[in-house]
Amino acid sequence: MREWHWPIFGGKRASDRLVSAPAWTLRDRALRAAIRSGDVDLRFQPQIEPCTGRIAGVEALARWRGSPTPEQLFDRARGAGLEEQLSRAIQRKALRIAAGWVGPLADLSLSINLLPADLERSGFDRWLLDEIASAGIDPRRITVEIVERSLRRDRPAVVERLVRLREAGVRIAIDDFGTGYSSLAYLTTLPIDLIKIDRAMIADIVGGSRDRILVKAMIRLARELGLAMVVEGVEDGAQLALLSQWGCDLYQGFYGAPPLTEDQLGQFVEAAALRAA
Repeated sequence: MREWHWPIFGGKRASDRLVSAPAWTLRDRALRAAIRSGDVDLRFQPQIEPCTGRIAGVEALARWRGSPTPEQLFDRARGAGLEEQLSRAIQRKALRIAAGWVGPLADLSLSINLLPADLERSGFDRWLLDEIASAGIDPRRITVEIVERSLRRDRPAVVERLVRLREAGVRIAIDDFGTGYSSLAYLTTLPIDLIKIDRAMIADIVGGSRDRILVKAMIRLARELGLAMVVEGVEDGAQLALLSQWGCDLYQGFYGAPPLTEDQLGQFVEAAALRAA
């Protein structure tokens, strides 16, 4: 552990002893260094067509050895005042990686997550479009995922930013759909292209009649509104069979594939293409 001296005040040291830096200070330094050097890794979870098994896209997810989960990583970044830097670093890295994909990966769509704080920042939409252009990736391959709490403050400005992104070709997704209080209202008031049903909504669709009725109705509503539907957290074949029967467009979850490294993703997509041939 690195040691440091307390500063000198009035020509004398506050303490002549060497003291250890607080653990939280070192953790913040480690995270700041990881962001600066690009050491925050990415995993890509496939989004799969239920009926064909075709891999249509991926969601980019952050991983860092200093935090056990992405949620804890962002909590830590928020506490250290590094949330914006971390979010932008992940988005930039994901765009540049996907821009370099060739062969079976070249046409995959890429979903990146936006924090509520991202959309609250003036000029964020311009920054993101500049990053897309700099990476050299077609904006029509990009989907940005937002959560309901992104719209609780400064909603008109947030909607304007979403409109500008959508006009440039970027698709807009509502993440964790069905878990908030105003989800249905967003379907007619926001410039959105697809909705993602949260894993909690489908956990009991096989054995629970109410959950089954609700999810089936949500998929039907999305189709009637011309919206694509992605279901998260699919963990077994019985769930997938029902979702396929109801007309779900895409699913992701450990039954299909866990979040994969870039190399693993290439192998997975190639294997899926061979099975479909």
